[in-house]
Amino acid sequence: MHPMAKLKEKLAGILEAIPAGSNIYYVDYPLHNNGGDMLIMKGTEKFFKDYGIRILARYNLFDFPEDLKPAPGSIFVLHGGGNFGDLYVHHQEIREQVVKRFPDHRVVVMPQTIYFSREANYDRSAAIFNAHPDLHLFVRDQAGYELAKRKFNRCRVYLSPDMAHQLWPILPNTKVEKDRLYFLRTDIEAGDQPYAADLDPRDCRDWDSLFTHAESRVTHHLTRFCRLDKKLGGSLPTRLFWYKYTDYLLGKAVKLFGSYREIHTSRLHGHILACLMDKPHVLIDNSYGKNSQYYRTWTCGFSKARLVQETPDEPIPVGS
Repeated sequence: MHPMAKLKEKLAGILEAIPAGSNIYYVDYPLHNNGGDMLIMKGTEKFFKDYGIRILARYNLFDFPEDLKPAPGSIFVLHGGGNFGDLYVHHQEIREQVVKRFPDHRVVVMPQTIYFSREANYDRSAAIFNAHPDLHLFVRDQAGYELAKRKFNRCRVYLSPDMAHQLWPILPNTKVEKDRLYFLRTDIEAGDQPYAADLDPRDCRDWDSLFTHAESRVTHHLTRFCRLDKKLGGSLPTRLFWYKYTDYLLGKAVKLFGSYREIHTSRLHGHILACLMDKPHVLIDNSYGKNSQYYRTWTCGFSKARLVQETPDEPIPVGS
């Protein structure tokens, strides 16, 4: 079995917390220009569809209702990713809000990387989660999982791959025309990338440069519509448009990756997308070790991927 097929199979362990056929609310689906979160969202939705999980409603950061009265026996499922902690406070706040407001409903946090810059912030959040009687937390890497078991000592804590693996396989339909793509972080998680200044800018991308200014503005306007829709009671088809639009945006990423022989990336989901496409690639660590921790936990068995924590000078042989 291909290593990526095995990781997809491991995601079935989530059914322990969200049984097939459950009724759920999917909370904090991404409405921003981060293709990694879009891949997670698509994988999550496919997981729900594959296991007959019924979605009663979907909410993003901007339209979560203040007066929601959930159906009896329903489960709150919180979007996974790499924003659990104190770097992305608004996403952490909506998670904690759900945990506090709905003690009579199971809450499931889909696979996350956990990072707090301050121990006190971790302890404060853990106290909120530990107060909930039926909380299930999935963690994406071994080190984070071991710490989370100690911190969230009254919750059920699991180790799980990222939800994007549910999309395996992604088959590119683009002819390989170029040698090496550098898909590198340019945000607060970028870390030390001293070689980036010496690269040909035509072969360098991040999510914010893959998507044009006009495409990014569409996302910005959609967030405004979501805020308006919240006031109108949910009558606008914003989510339907966004889901179709993300198909288009991710199609650009697949086309770009498919046009290169190999990828060098400091984006975790640059790595995961290359894995899903069965592409040779190099993974460079981010600022706090998220990428290396994920690689060592899940993807080190994929022969076409190589982890480096310094300048990646040597190409990967095709087919290695």
